[in-house]
Amino acid sequence: MEGPSNLPESLIQQAQEYVRSSKSEATLKAYRSDWADFTGWCGEHAVQILPASPETVALYLTNLAGDKKISTIQRRVASITAAHKAAGHESPAKTELVRTVLQGIKRTHGAPQSKKTPVRVKNLRQAAEALTTRPIDIRDRAVLLVGYAGGFRRSELAAIDWEQIESTDEGLIITVLRSKTDQEGEGQRKALPYGSRSDTCPVKALSDWVETAAIEGGPIFRRVTKSGKVLPERITDRTIAQIIKKHAHSLRAGLVTDGFAAGVPEAVIMEQTGHRSHAVMTGYRREAELFKQNVAASVGL
Repeated sequence: MEGPSNLPESLIQQAQEYVRSSKSEATLKAYRSDWADFTGWCGEHAVQILPASPETVALYLTNLAGDKKISTIQRRVASITAAHKAAGHESPAKTELVRTVLQGIKRTHGAPQSKKTPVRVKNLRQAAEALTTRPIDIRDRAVLLVGYAGGFRRSELAAIDWEQIESTDEGLIITVLRSKTDQEGEGQRKALPYGSRSDTCPVKALSDWVETAAIEGGPIFRRVTKSGKVLPERITDRTIAQIIKKHAHSLRAGLVTDGFAAGVPEAVIMEQTGHRSHAVMTGYRREAELFKQNVAASVGL
């Protein structure tokens, strides 16, 4: 970004920083990786990179088809578009040729998107009951129950700090400062009510962990050594994923599925989980209601 010479350099630098902050670091990293792959392919075939012709992009996508996932190919298109816009060029991805080729790739190589197996309340109860009183198990129980009750993403769980938790008569309120669907950082307040059973109460589980780890500030979910010593370092979303995989499956999917099965309105579920796609929610609703309106169950077998 360049500005008039009479503007302060510090102001121009700040504007550049805002441009960089408009996308998450994960998104920027993916864009850089995708762009490097595209430019490498262009270099191998001695074709112009910027601006790239629609024919070049169409052939590049064709080269990816059958080898890369449809989601990966779509992200490559987004990365190529972002690079062209940043350079002041019209994106070749908007042309009829590229759009038609992409549609043909989807129809030929597309497959139903695999869904994570949702952990239902009964499975969650079994997982919680199987955990011991070791510090690492107390932490993992809190991760599972808080993650389920709040419909948290793994990254959101890992990022929770003591200062984001508010205690009320009805339960806890945890403020998510930034999430996948809240890139502007407006924040979302998630309410965790007291459970009807002490062994699956998310409020009690978190309280037990905070007391065990003697947490008075900073990261809530922390590393625990094999000997049971709680370290001050925050666990990563990868560790969260390992905990869920070890003891359950998908917490958010489970809450959505159980919510639909209990007759909770879609809008209420989406408010808690932070989902934005109604199409995704439709898939969970169908799963929850497979046996509710089932013709085979109604014909007297």
